[in-house]
Amino acid sequence: MSNDAATAEAAGTAEAVTAPEPIPHGLGASLPPADARAKTEGTFPYAADLWAEGLLWAAVLRSPHPHARIVSIDTTHAREMPGVRAVVTHEDVPGAPLHGRGARADRPVFASEVVRHHGEPIAAVAADHPDTARMAAAAVIVEYEALDPVTDPEQAFEAEPLHPDGNLIRHIPLRHGDPEAVGEVVVEGLYRIGRQDPAPIGAEAGLAVPRPDGGVELYLASTDPHADRDTAASCYGLPPEQVKIVVTGVPGATADREDQGFQLPLGLLALRTGCPVKLTATREESFLGHVHRHPTLLRYRHHADAEGRVVKVEAQILLDAGAYADTSSEALAAAVAFACGPYVVPNAFIEGWAVRTNNPPSGHVRGEGAMQVCAAYEAQMDKVAKKLGLDPAEVRLRNVLATGDVLPTGQTVTCPAPVAELLQAVRDFPLPALPKDTPEDEWLLPGGPEGAGEPGAVRRGVGYGIGMVHMLGAEGADEVSTATVKVQDGVATVLCAAVETGQGFSTLARQIVQETLGVDEVQVAPVDTDQPPAGAGCRGRHTWVSGGAVERAAKMVRTQLLQPLAHQFGMSTELLQIADGKITSYDGVLSTTVAEALEGKELWATAQCRPHPTEPLDEAGQGDAFVGMAFCAIRAVVDVDVEIGSVRVVELAVAQDVGRVLNPAQLTARIEAGVTQGVGIALTENLRTPRGLIRHPDLTGYALPTALDTPDIRIVKLVEERDVVAPFGAKAVSAVPVVASPAAVASAVRAATGRPVNRLPIRPQAAVVTGN
Repeated sequence: MSNDAATAEAAGTAEAVTAPEPIPHGLGASLPPADARAKTEGTFPYAADLWAEGLLWAAVLRSPHPHARIVSIDTTHAREMPGVRAVVTHEDVPGAPLHGRGARADRPVFASEVVRHHGEPIAAVAADHPDTARMAAAAVIVEYEALDPVTDPEQAFEAEPLHPDGNLIRHIPLRHGDPEAVGEVVVEGLYRIGRQDPAPIGAEAGLAVPRPDGGVELYLASTDPHADRDTAASCYGLPPEQVKIVVTGVPGATADREDQGFQLPLGLLALRTGCPVKLTATREESFLGHVHRHPTLLRYRHHADAEGRVVKVEAQILLDAGAYADTSSEALAAAVAFACGPYVVPNAFIEGWAVRTNNPPSGHVRGEGAMQVCAAYEAQMDKVAKKLGLDPAEVRLRNVLATGDVLPTGQTVTCPAPVAELLQAVRDFPLPALPKDTPEDEWLLPGGPEGAGEPGAVRRGVGYGIGMVHMLGAEGADEVSTATVKVQDGVATVLCAAVETGQGFSTLARQIVQETLGVDEVQVAPVDTDQPPAGAGCRGRHTWVSGGAVERAAKMVRTQLLQPLAHQFGMSTELLQIADGKITSYDGVLSTTVAEALEGKELWATAQCRPHPTEPLDEAGQGDAFVGMAFCAIRAVVDVDVEIGSVRVVELAVAQDVGRVLNPAQLTARIEAGVTQGVGIALTENLRTPRGLIRHPDLTGYALPTALDTPDIRIVKLVEERDVVAPFGAKAVSAVPVVASPAAVASAVRAATGRPVNRLPIRPQAAVVTGN
């Protein structure tokens, strides 16, 4: 062989070895996100990065009091400052003065007569420099008459009304079965869940640009752009078509991402000045402005027979909604409906209330309502097991729901509910090894290296949490989404107003079109309100309704593509299939590529997806309120230093009901993220609000779990039992681990210490065992 030939052969071998892996394709593949590279390189365009010619900067003046009467507001000094272009207060809101998420509009754009929570907006300023804007906002003189705040939700029932609508937002009495039923064993408990902040990585930011027609465009990280547009138009006194929202990059969303308390002032300032206006909130403003998880007080009484089967559950659930209603009604419905958990309970009597206080507003945070009750009912199951001397996992297995069982709301569980299979999977998974009592492994102990505790004081505990959540909206919510799929020059484009919040919808949309049409290159258009509405990006609803709309539109385009070929060969389109970029007939007579069939054509179709309707809970808490449900079982292993009360979560074993795996890598990441968020709820995250004042509104005072706090997360089983009414049969995956993991961690700490552990997050004193 010549040297040239040898070199060529070696080059060919090297080329074969280093050939790139084929790009994942279609449903079931781990297709990487299209924006992954831009985000990792720091070039992804977030709202805080936006710029416009002639830009002004905004600042918002917020109340330092949780409750006060406003005697006067003097903006004279602020208006006279050099560089200040506009100052707006409640007097400058031309349209409806109230806004809010959920069913009620009860929150003013600016406080006018009364301040109802710490951080409530009073005025907003636009100036030619951000420092000028902040100084001008501070120069607005507000005379307050401080009032005693109502911060205890139990006192809200007897307190003077904090709002014209009163203090009671909603009361749900649930009645199911025989009120006289009793069990041989009775256990009771009082539980408290703290206030969790969604703590988004990027604080809120936005840009408002006036339009030539007298309207305004808002560039925001909105998770529900059409609802935000309608709210803004109402407050600005404009028709909706004169207000446009363009969705910028969303830096993660586990809640209602944007604080409308600064969205709305931005547009007002742009309309007033005729200039683009930008606001980037500080971390403190972010804590003060957006909603938080509902702090909750729960009282429970479980009746069980001698074998540990639950006979009756009695509960009282009190949600602290803060100053305004927001989504508290929906959160209460979930809390009451799932108050007994994924267990068969023949008799249930639940009282649920959501009340206003002068605490910071509460609203939608992943797993709202369901997370709080899960911590309580799982604690009750531990108490039943302890009183009867039974294994906690076995007691749960004797009570778990299955498909065909009936919830306390009277709704039959028609979706897959493999709860027993999930629990058995985590129970039977091998336990992690015990840490070695050696100096080099001290970092494995609670408190980490240089910790104050001693290895001899460490006890290990194993506990369980089983969670359930509903998907989509509830109680008659009209869940609908619209999508358009276009194909031109071999490239497919998806137009859908479903916002990518980190849940992976953009990737899923690409996979759906690839699977249906056999087109490799699929683009997802940016979202704005010129597109038909797709609804909010929460509860995994975009996987269902928006993914379903994309699938239907893609199938309509598929029919348009195949019909000429089918007609040419005298067969129906059902006899043709698309796979690996090729179109073939069942008998092999027809074989061509998708690219050839698309050449010179422009195809498009628009479709909607609307799940079957639900109904509101009636006066007895009964009704088919939910479209579908998802379930998760988690076993937690913790090490607790019982002398100082420090807790280390060693491992969380997860088994989850997912319906169908659409993107394995994405699904795994979502579950791990949800579990980690749950660990924060269990151990560290608590926004402290003494007398209604947010203490330490920053990421130093609010302790988020870091990578060092994240335990080993073992996904031991994914049950793929497809829900026949859901597009692709898939279920939402990110919320239910958040619901189950705090309960599992608390259960494990109870097992290690023998203490009741009735409060989240778990305080060190709750894990201390005296008399060691």
